[in-house]
Amino acid sequence: MNKRVWIFKVRKDVLARGDDQASWYVGWYDLQGRRHSESCGAGSAGKNKADKRVRRLQSELDMGVHLPRSKVLWTDFVAQFETEVLSGLEPTTRLAYQSSLETFARHTGVNRVEPIDTRMIDAFIARRRRDPGRKPGSTVSPATLAKDLRMIKAALTRAVDWGYLPTMPKVRSVRQPEKIPRFVTEADFGVLYTTACALAKQPSLPDQPYAAADWWQALIVTAFMTGLRIKELLQLRREDLDLEAGTIITRAEDNKGKRDAQLPIHPIVVEHLKKLGGADKPLHWPRHPRSLWAEWGRIQRAAGIHLHCSADHQHTPACHVYGFHDFRRAFATHNAPNLNPETLQRLMRHRSFTTTMGYINLSSQMNQASDSFLVPEILRSQSAAAKPKPNAGTPQKEAKKKRP
Repeated sequence: MNKRVWIFKVRKDVLARGDDQASWYVGWYDLQGRRHSESCGAGSAGKNKADKRVRRLQSELDMGVHLPRSKVLWTDFVAQFETEVLSGLEPTTRLAYQSSLETFARHTGVNRVEPIDTRMIDAFIARRRRDPGRKPGSTVSPATLAKDLRMIKAALTRAVDWGYLPTMPKVRSVRQPEKIPRFVTEADFGVLYTTACALAKQPSLPDQPYAAADWWQALIVTAFMTGLRIKELLQLRREDLDLEAGTIITRAEDNKGKRDAQLPIHPIVVEHLKKLGGADKPLHWPRHPRSLWAEWGRIQRAAGIHLHCSADHQHTPACHVYGFHDFRRAFATHNAPNLNPETLQRLMRHRSFTTTMGYINLSSQMNQASDSFLVPEILRSQSAAAKPKPNAGTPQKEAKKKRP
């Protein structure tokens, strides 16, 4: 194997620019025997740079640790990544990856894959933070930035595997504020079930055997008592429902985990689904998907649902109503005290137990611990003195008891 490293000038450059203006080049063969060259600039500065590069290259080749610089363009890598990786993902996930990679290129101006390093990623984070958010007057949320970084990291990991990037740069995590997740409370569910659903006008097909209120009640009851995602609910097939046995099957092509799963359902869920007749997809929404969210927001506002939004931005009507995913959080939150974590993980169909814990509201368990907190002696004495004595009467009654 030829490990020779040399310095040279291109004859055509010397004839066109002159010897003083022609660039110095370093040529070498890598460990696989492929030939490379690299320009170091003209004049004495270019010559000094070439000499240093020769010494470093020769040392790397002698030790067998040399990694040639990749000349793969960022646009070519993204095209290959979309063809070989993103094509097998869900359309929404594919669009999210494309958006994150486009945003990274826009903020960094990256041309080739090989120069990407930690400094470039840190610069991207700083610039991305200043982008406007979806809400008027807001900036990009930490959750959006964290999502971009996860997808950029996944793409760069593949670039390392393909040999386009010598080492994986450090992608620093973004600190996100820990907020109590919003979920549908039992009281609000009662308002949604009795009042909001009764105000629904859609779906209203000419031949449907049920009222719009029946459809919405079946949807929110199934969501609240199974934890299924809205996509799974809308794609639910009659053949996957066993109303006699009380089971439901969510299919791999319809769920996020890409695996079939059979779940138990409560008799109340069965009762509501039976009202929808024998359609192939009982919870199918027959109109444009956006109209589902529009109708859902309308009936909530008409029923008096107005939630508090603590985010620092100009609020919109969507800030003050429940989303469909809030039913999934409610399922985990309300059932966490009564189910062991392993069972809840299976019902939520999470691959990672950490994800399941993120959905569990621990307030009920934490409140139970307050009875065991240490109370100083002086406070216990004050608390005991403040409590009325059992069977103690009023001062007047006590005085009467003492009279002969």
